[in-house]
Amino acid sequence: MTVQTHPLTDRIDRRRLRDYRRSLPTAVRPPWAGILGRALLLIGFPTALLVTWLTVLGDTVSDDGEWDWALTLILVPYAIPPVIGIVMFVRAVRRRSGVRQFRLHDFAEANRFTYQPYAPAPALPGMVFTRPAQSSSFVTDVLRRRSGHALEIGNHTCTTGSGKNTATHRWGYAAIRLPVALPHIVLDARGNNSIGRPALPIAFARDQRLSLEGDFDRHFTLYCPEGYETDALYLFSPDTMAIFVDDAARLDVELVDDYLFLYFPGQLSTLDPELWQRLLATTETLSQRVLRWERWRDDRIRTDAQPFVDSSIAGPGAGRGVAQQGRRLSVRQDWWWVLGAAFAVFGLVNLVIDTVSGWLS
Repeated sequence: MTVQTHPLTDRIDRRRLRDYRRSLPTAVRPPWAGILGRALLLIGFPTALLVTWLTVLGDTVSDDGEWDWALTLILVPYAIPPVIGIVMFVRAVRRRSGVRQFRLHDFAEANRFTYQPYAPAPALPGMVFTRPAQSSSFVTDVLRRRSGHALEIGNHTCTTGSGKNTATHRWGYAAIRLPVALPHIVLDARGNNSIGRPALPIAFARDQRLSLEGDFDRHFTLYCPEGYETDALYLFSPDTMAIFVDDAARLDVELVDDYLFLYFPGQLSTLDPELWQRLLATTETLSQRVLRWERWRDDRIRTDAQPFVDSSIAGPGAGRGVAQQGRRLSVRQDWWWVLGAAFAVFGLVNLVIDTVSGWLS
């Protein structure tokens, strides 16, 4: 597959860029009023206070001729907000330029994709899109191909928690439509994990791990539903495993319903030509390989039973189905917080008893 990456690096026609920039949504290109308001708030007010303190300290220095460095520490907190404001202002100006979106738009057209700079999170079944406790989510820089093997590549951002516990999670993803619904199988890439901690947004029960032959386990941890071990060995034959090891060793993989997802903790839709070359070559190879999976059938579904068909995800091969026990992996339940709470209560009770005993004695 030949990938045209020159739009990502070619010189930009400034007139075309200005015309394209006007079409960008405010979520991607925020108005100047909001940017300047935040910048003035972070830069102007703290700077005024900083100037006031410098004036006061300057008068102190003029009296005795020596600078009181201890008083200088008072100025540090006032200097931090202006620095943050300047950084935010520069980033906002670069974001409003529309250069990134313009290049990706031309790249998409050159390679027969459509491009969408911003959209609400799509209704996809992958674990990145269905992360528990999401308060908001959206996707950016989405490239879609409908002809041939349906493919979608983009960057997903979601927020979990609230208040001080708010956290933002960013994942790049590639979604390949499959010819048939398959059991829920996850390949956790060891190459993008932290020490002792998987990068996956969801923790799966460890008794669903399946060890495969060769050195595959050095690169991936495979999870499959209980009773689907033989099916996983069929789907991930040695030649298929070799593709994942050679081309996708740093990408997490998920088979769910009639989708194959590739995930990366960061961004996949970027302006990096080499990344696009590798990614599109990998998705093309996998798209050809998964055609073999069309022959898979779930023997657990009786021929006279109503197969699993979800109209929102039904693809060309939907209707063959997956039995209930194979549609989703079991999520690991963490009990450490229960034990921690129990120990805390136990310690508090002992403290109260000891205190009361001291008073009585």
